[in-house]
Amino acid sequence: MIIDCHTHIFPDSIREKRNAFCERDDGFSSIYRDPKARLAGAEDLIASMDEAGIEKSVVCGFSWSQPGLCRLHNEYLMEVASRYPNRLLVFLSLLFSDPDWSGKELEEKLKEGAKGVGEIAFYGREMTPREIRSSDPILSMMEKSGVPLLLHANERLGHSYPGKGRTPLECFYELILSHPGLSIILAHWGGGLFFYELMPEVAKAMANVYYDTAASPYLYSKRIYSIACQILGPDRILFGTDFPLLRPEGYFREIEGSGLSPEEKEKVLGLNLSRLLGLNA
Repeated sequence: MIIDCHTHIFPDSIREKRNAFCERDDGFSSIYRDPKARLAGAEDLIASMDEAGIEKSVVCGFSWSQPGLCRLHNEYLMEVASRYPNRLLVFLSLLFSDPDWSGKELEEKLKEGAKGVGEIAFYGREMTPREIRSSDPILSMMEKSGVPLLLHANERLGHSYPGKGRTPLECFYELILSHPGLSIILAHWGGGLFFYELMPEVAKAMANVYYDTAASPYLYSKRIYSIACQILGPDRILFGTDFPLLRPEGYFREIEGSGLSPEEKEKVLGLNLSRLLGLNA
């Protein structure tokens, strides 16, 4: 079973009025003000999944700056998941600067079947220690409930692109240390943070951290699969496409040529996420 752990879909109201939402949210504008930046809906994703042979996908909204926008997107994700209950898994948009609202939203949506939170991002700027502290109530709630967090992380070096954050890797590590029982998925190979798991104390502290492959063909050579597997083992690497940014087929070609064993490929492509989300329970 192939499961995509990282996709983004948007309701018609946002797709049809892109410019209006750009005016309401600077982070959204930083990525989507360019009309060439694709906004996809649930039906686009399902068609892509069918074509690529992907059985299930995690659907994410956007890291909005206002509770009302998060709520709008969450309602859409829950609605389309009810239409495609065997295909789509919802990760929620929450606002960590508003833990009271986020806690209520999380509790409500978990009862409706949501599986996680994310992708939480700090586009074009740093995540600050103050934001880490303000997120503590909701992260503690997630930690106790076994709810995973998909967190945007990116490399600081290399080429520029819309939405590239400036958060130092040590800030992500600080967040991880503050919630050791929280399952965290660091998007985009964690910006290379997995390399530091060669340090025994870091590896011990990050036992509940996973790394997804989203945007990998855009960022790294295919050697990253075998290198990451050597450092981490195959159990904490998750296949994610960042759809509709990139199509699944490019990932499949890279994974096929990566040197991973059939068993390792099976774990990366679906078994690891299935275990994390308890899909076989």
